[in-house]
Amino acid sequence: MEFGKIVVSENAMNSENPHEVILSNISIVNLMREEKVDDDLIHEDALMSYYLDYYWTQLSEGNFAQFVHKSGWDKELNELIEEGLALIGAEKHLELFQQQSKKVKLMSSVKLSKFLKGKLDGVNPVRDSLNTDAFFELDENLIILNADFLKSHPYFQVLTVDEIFGVLEEFIGREIKKS
Repeated sequence: MEFGKIVVSENAMNSENPHEVILSNISIVNLMREEKVDDDLIHEDALMSYYLDYYWTQLSEGNFAQFVHKSGWDKELNELIEEGLALIGAEKHLELFQQQSKKVKLMSSVKLSKFLKGKLDGVNPVRDSLNTDAFFELDENLIILNADFLKSHPYFQVLTVDEIFGVLEEFIGREIKKS
């Protein structure tokens, strides 16, 4: 049975920083994974938000080439990000993702494999060909769109930390050690 909720803490919800809602969702997804809950049992939109933040973080820190390199250019992940961008209404980010993805798809498998196995820093023409400043110039805030998507989700719940542990413990059928 799937955990049919997207849960965030009251503290995150009350924060003026919209990223806190996303980070709270990420913490709960990570906690569920630590407790050996299979991804198939975690709400798919909670996971989608999780991976959209991963994408945003990689691009923010190191541009598109870093995302390609660190993600290993995973087909399933890419599909999830593409679907997620469409779902949250990030049309400009979706268009950019698709444009950048075409660059990777046009690469030979040997060139891509070499890039994925190599170092990202130093002289790296493949990295340089994948990077673009367009991400930083988009007037569409991925964090706000992602947070608003979570907050407006029909299965979204705001709980205290104790309530979150209670709901998760009930779901997994045992106590979770609090660190």
